[in-house]
Amino acid sequence: MMLRYALRTVRARKAGFLGAFLALMCAAALITACGSLLETGLRGTIRTERYAAAPVVVSADQFVHRTTVKHKKGKTKVKHKAKPIAERAWLPEHLRDTLARTPGVARVVPELTFLAEPSTPAGTGGRTAYGHAWDSAALTPYRLTAGRAPEAADDLVIDADFAARARLRTGDHLTVQSTQAPRGYRITGIATPATAVRHQTSLFFSTAEARRLADHPGQVTAFGVLPAKGTDPERLRQAVVGALHGTLHGTTAQVSTGDARGPVEFLDAATARTRLVSMGGAMGGTSLLVAVLVVVGTFALTVQQRHRELALLRAIAATPGQIRKLLGREALIVGAAAGTVGALLGLPLGAWLHARFVALGAVPDTLEHTVSVFPPLAALAASLLGAWASARIASRRIVRIRPAEALAEARTERGRPAWGRIAAGLLLLAGGAVLVAVLTSLRTEPASTPVTFLAVVVLSTSVALLGPLLVRAAALLLAGPLRLTGHGGRLATANLRGNAARMASVVTPLALLVGMTCTVLFVQTTLGDAARAQSRDGIKADWVVAAQGPGVPGEAAERLRARHDTVTEVVRTTVRVGLDKYAAQGVTPAGLTRTWDPEVTAGSLDRLGAGTVAVSELAADQQHLRPGSTLKLTLGDGTPATLTVAAVYARGLGFGDLTFAHDLVAHHVDNPLASSVLVGTTRTQEELSTTLREFPGLRVLSPAAADTLQAGRQQANAEVNYLAMGLVLAFTAIAVVNTLAMSVAERVREFALLRLAGATRRQVMRMLRTEALSVLFLATTLGSGIALAVLTAFSVGMTGRAAPAVAPLLYVGVVGFAGLLALVASAVPGRAALRVRAVTVTTAQE
Repeated sequence: MMLRYALRTVRARKAGFLGAFLALMCAAALITACGSLLETGLRGTIRTERYAAAPVVVSADQFVHRTTVKHKKGKTKVKHKAKPIAERAWLPEHLRDTLARTPGVARVVPELTFLAEPSTPAGTGGRTAYGHAWDSAALTPYRLTAGRAPEAADDLVIDADFAARARLRTGDHLTVQSTQAPRGYRITGIATPATAVRHQTSLFFSTAEARRLADHPGQVTAFGVLPAKGTDPERLRQAVVGALHGTLHGTTAQVSTGDARGPVEFLDAATARTRLVSMGGAMGGTSLLVAVLVVVGTFALTVQQRHRELALLRAIAATPGQIRKLLGREALIVGAAAGTVGALLGLPLGAWLHARFVALGAVPDTLEHTVSVFPPLAALAASLLGAWASARIASRRIVRIRPAEALAEARTERGRPAWGRIAAGLLLLAGGAVLVAVLTSLRTEPASTPVTFLAVVVLSTSVALLGPLLVRAAALLLAGPLRLTGHGGRLATANLRGNAARMASVVTPLALLVGMTCTVLFVQTTLGDAARAQSRDGIKADWVVAAQGPGVPGEAAERLRARHDTVTEVVRTTVRVGLDKYAAQGVTPAGLTRTWDPEVTAGSLDRLGAGTVAVSELAADQQHLRPGSTLKLTLGDGTPATLTVAAVYARGLGFGDLTFAHDLVAHHVDNPLASSVLVGTTRTQEELSTTLREFPGLRVLSPAAADTLQAGRQQANAEVNYLAMGLVLAFTAIAVVNTLAMSVAERVREFALLRLAGATRRQVMRMLRTEALSVLFLATTLGSGIALAVLTAFSVGMTGRAAPAVAPLLYVGVVGFAGLLALVASAVPGRAALRVRAVTVTTAQE
């Protein structure tokens, strides 16, 4: 029976439920999109290309492991954790003999994969280029369609796709930048893969040359195991596993078959899974919190608009339980429709998000977007639950008071919010203050970022609960200035005082929009500006050599040293101390203090060498280190190392938390080329450029120009975060428009009475604009205050200074955009309401 009444109500009040429908639909679309990203990170397929003809691939372990054993109350609990390493781990070559003796193995093909970027105007079409030994061509397989296999050190075979794009043929010469100085090669052959290879460019060298360029003597990237005729791949895998672990105790070699070969081939895609899970979870969690706040506010406004109707139902003997059931079933109907539409819209939205992340370089295109029924079903369930819970929360007041009191409140808004609402608002305000205080002590970006956005949402929720009181306080403050604007200002002041709850429902999404947008924008600038400031202060070099390609080769640095310049090569990587990840760099120890000053606070950089490390104050605090302490860590390629701390420095944000000797890092990274070279010299920029003229793609820059280049790279990285949170902000903007339109649309009768009392359309519109600007002022003040508090706490924790970087023009743009939304969203429905004759409205049935 109640469901039938609910259906009739929804049909009769379609316009009234439109706002709730739009809010729920957008929330469902956002949850579905974030859910699809999360699912792609968890289950996304990484298809193999290079190893298509090798059913079994043996590779090194790409994870750092930690096992903890706890004994409690007679029980033993074993917990195992694993974290990925940053670089490719290598296998000892002697494993080949063990694999070759395994029953069912026809051939074992060693694989070498290393950096190899060809220098052509056409480029590689966005594909990453890798170098290999020609012996491993059988793993795909690649077959020669022109020319011959490489034999000499300067012979090269290229794949057919690259040959067509660069218009190359056998006999042509090609310069390749690999792990050492650029070298010219003669193209002796062109090879075509038997299966499609869409995500990489392959360059094949002679075996000896490939070993020289890979620069890992006695090691290989992987082994491709080809089965004997009639051997089942799964049985072969089991045999290989048995051979490895039966004869080689303690080996960490991994055996992969099927789709598990893809992550072995594309390490960046495997790493991107973790990143995508993190981004999808963060976006989804923030979206859910924002959606709850917006949807509850929308339903509260919907119930408020129906206060008279519900009061009449109470007056004719409808019980509180019946009112709750009616509103709950109405909400479920709207939630089911909105959730279904939103979930369907979220599928293409998720695909678009994935494509944008790929275009920005945050996710490689080898990680395929995965879609299943789970994200849409989760979004539909969230819509139903959110709608039902929002209706229950919004209807608490109307079902708890007496019918006569409900009828009285239908015409005149209650004097103050319920004590429970005020207490909840103050409690959330205190919780937000605690989060802000906690934020000042968080010194790593992964730890501080979720707390930052959670603090914004919690403080915005407190604004929503305390909104009516804040609106009344604002009305008192603005009463004087608004009187100066004439009759419209006086009417706006009266509305702010008399309809504080309605105005508060508009203030909340506007404050959330301003606060969240400012936080998203200025968190990145705060962190980036602080890092760049430390970098600028710490670079003492006269010139910086940068590369347009993969890096600066060591031969270029040696050429500069031959002219008695002080040269510091800088190689970047990521290492793990236990399971904790730290940004690290390798620098040339000789003459280091001439070109680089990380602001040493303990110890000395003079002791930096092959067996020592310098650490930032953050790493020293976290790992309880000081000069002379022993630090055990795992280098980028999984190699364990035990080093002695030589120095502690303050500028970790600009230079990374760990600093090693250059040679130690360069032998354990995929790209040993220097990301930059710092040069201390009396020579001019032109003289340095002349010295490096044999190295194409190198530029000699002043430290200021290098800083500008770094700022551009930081901006490109920040775009990923802007995109990640942009949808949440778009949803909030839609909620602002939706709530404002609902708030104005319900006032048709009020506008008609004003016109009958003598007000003109222009005066009513002026009143609306004044109200919108007053609400905007309050929302901007609250949102800006929330953002400022959160950003200041973030800055204290991450940089040690209460100095958030706020771009004035960008802030004005945010406020201007919010103001434009407020004015348009109030003016459009206001004009529509004023088109109807006042007499028609006042005589119509309410």
